[in-house]
Amino acid sequence: MMSRTALAFAALQALGIASGCAKPIEGTTIEDSPQNREVIAFVESYRRAVEDRDVGALLRLTSEDYFDDNGTPSGDDDLDFRRLQERLVAWSERVQDVRYDIKFRNVAYVDGRIIVEVTYGGRFLTAAPDGEERWARRIANHRLVLVREADGELRIVAGL
Repeated sequence: MMSRTALAFAALQALGIASGCAKPIEGTTIEDSPQNREVIAFVESYRRAVEDRDVGALLRLTSEDYFDDNGTPSGDDDLDFRRLQERLVAWSERVQDVRYDIKFRNVAYVDGRIIVEVTYGGRFLTAAPDGEERWARRIANHRLVLVREADGELRIVAGL
């Protein structure tokens, strides 16, 4: 017959296993694993490139197979790699300063793609038509879709 202490210990162990006690990556709720650390580091590179307004870096992080339908049925706002490049150049010319924060919500591996769900907070300094500089702020949930390309590198295929 099990003692009460042994029974309580066994119950706590079972609870820990059932609740998925895996340690998260520091500063996130994402399970710590080599694959997830690589994804977090990659998205952090993306975040820094946004803050630096570095179009070249953003494009190096993006797959030439990039395509985003922006969640709409019409094709008017669809972005492929070429159109994304044009938009990023225009964006970097219009925006003079950026502060961009990312909070990771989930990383999922689905059919060869990596779905990274984040909440971002962006503050963008732009020149208004009257010549005044103004800060604009955006906070939203967002999803980046990544793939591992033939060269072994992660790249963004949707979600910029």
